[in-house]
Amino acid sequence: MTHKAPTFTSDHLIRLSGPIEHDNIVNGYGLRAVIWTQGCFSHCRGCQNPETWDPAGGFEVDIEYIKEKLRSFKGQSGLTFCGGEPFLQPKVCKAIADWAREELGWNIWSFSGYTYEQIKEYGGDAWEFLKSLDALIDGPFILAERDLTMKFRGSRNQRLLHLRHGEITEIE
Repeated sequence: MTHKAPTFTSDHLIRLSGPIEHDNIVNGYGLRAVIWTQGCFSHCRGCQNPETWDPAGGFEVDIEYIKEKLRSFKGQSGLTFCGGEPFLQPKVCKAIADWAREELGWNIWSFSGYTYEQIKEYGGDAWEFLKSLDALIDGPFILAERDLTMKFRGSRNQRLLHLRHGEITEIE
C-alpha cells in the first residue's frame, strides 16, 4: 500500500501553532529551541496538543523571522520541530533546519506521528527533511502504551532514532 504524505507547499512561510521556545529541556538533549508546527491529520487519542490539528489554525510567519528569532537565542545546542506534524511542512522545515545547522551549529531533531519507514516510502520533500535530521522521534502517540518514564517519548511504540544523512545509526 502506497501513501502520499499530505503537505503544505510554501518555500518561505511556515504555519506555527505557538511561539518559538528556547531553553527547552524536554524535547531533546541539551538546551533547545523548539518550533511548534500547525496541522496534523493523525488525531491521536490523548494527544497533548490537539489545538495543533487544524491545518488552517495557528499563524503563518516568514522563515526570515524564524531565523532572526533563533539567532537571538543564546546557549542553545539544538533545534526541535514539534507539532502538530512537522512533516506536513517538510520543505520549509528543511530550509530552517539546514540554516540552523550551518549558521548556528545546532543539531536538529523532529517529532513525527509518521514512522521512519512511512517517511522513507513517501519520499520527496518529507524524505529530504528527514535526511537533514540528527534524530527523529517517530510513530503516533498511543494512549494504551503511554509511558511517562521514557525520555522524550509519550508511548512505548515511539522510537528515538539517531540519524546520519537519513540512515539510522542508533535506536534509543
